[in-house]
Amino acid sequence: MYGYNLHANGILLHLLHYEGRGEVSGPQMLLIPGITSPAVTWGFVAERLSERFDVHVLDVRGRGLSEAGDLDYSLDAMAADAIAVVNAAGLRNPVVLGHSMGARIAIRAARGNADVFSGLVLVDPPVSGPGRPAYPSPWPWYEDSIVISQKGCTGEDMKAFCPTWTEEQLRLRAEWLRTCQLDAIRIAYDGFQTDDIHSDLAHLKLPMRLVVAGDAPVIGDDDVAEIKGLAPHMEIRTVAGAGHMVPWDNMDGFLDAVMDFNTVPA
Repeated sequence: MYGYNLHANGILLHLLHYEGRGEVSGPQMLLIPGITSPAVTWGFVAERLSERFDVHVLDVRGRGLSEAGDLDYSLDAMAADAIAVVNAAGLRNPVVLGHSMGARIAIRAARGNADVFSGLVLVDPPVSGPGRPAYPSPWPWYEDSIVISQKGCTGEDMKAFCPTWTEEQLRLRAEWLRTCQLDAIRIAYDGFQTDDIHSDLAHLKLPMRLVVAGDAPVIGDDDVAEIKGLAPHMEIRTVAGAGHMVPWDNMDGFLDAVMDFNTVPA
C-alpha cells in the first residue's frame, strides 16, 4: 500500500493504493468511503479487495489528507471530484465501490459520465431524499463524536458510538475522525435529505450491484423494489448479520457480495 496526492477538480486530493495481488491483474477499483470514513479506515477492507481488484481509496474532500477548509461540500462537488480523480490518476474505466455517502457520490458521478466507469457497487446507500423518510442515524451521533475527537480521545471513548467494533478499528477512528471537517460533514448529512439520487438511478445503464446491510435500517424491502423499478438491471445482494458498516460486521459476507462483481455480462 502507498499513498499519493493529485490535483483534481481544482483541489488537492489524497488516495491510498492497494495494488492488485491476484495472479492476473484484475480490474481497477475506485473506493469512495462514507461520510466520516477517511481512506485509511477502509484499509483492512481494501487489503482483501486487492485479492481481485487494483484498489484506489479516496479521501473525500474535507476528510483525511485531502484538502479541507472553505470548499464546496455538496454532492455535485464530490461527484465531480470522483470524475476528476479517474482522469488525473490515469485510471481506466474503474469499478466504483461506494459505501453510504460514497455510493450516493458514485450514483451522481455516473449520471452523464457513465463512460468514465465500468460499473458501480453501491453498498447500503441512504435512500432518503426530498419527500422521503429521514436518514435513520441522528445528527448528534456524528457531531458529538467529531467534537470529542477534536479534543483528543481514545478508542475506548469511541466505543460509546461504535460498540461492536474491534479495539483496532476504534483506535483508528479515534485517531482519524478529527480530520473530518465538521461543516463538511453537516452539509453532506443535510444532503441526504435534499439530494434526489432516485432521479439519477433511472438514467444509469452501466452494470450495477446494490449491497444491502441485512441488519441495518437504511434500506428496506420497499426501497429495494423501488430501486429495481428505476434500474431493472441492478443486481441485489443482501449481507446477513451486518449493520450499516457492512464489512466491519461481516467481512466474509461482504466479500461474497462484492468480489464476483463483473462488468461483462455472463
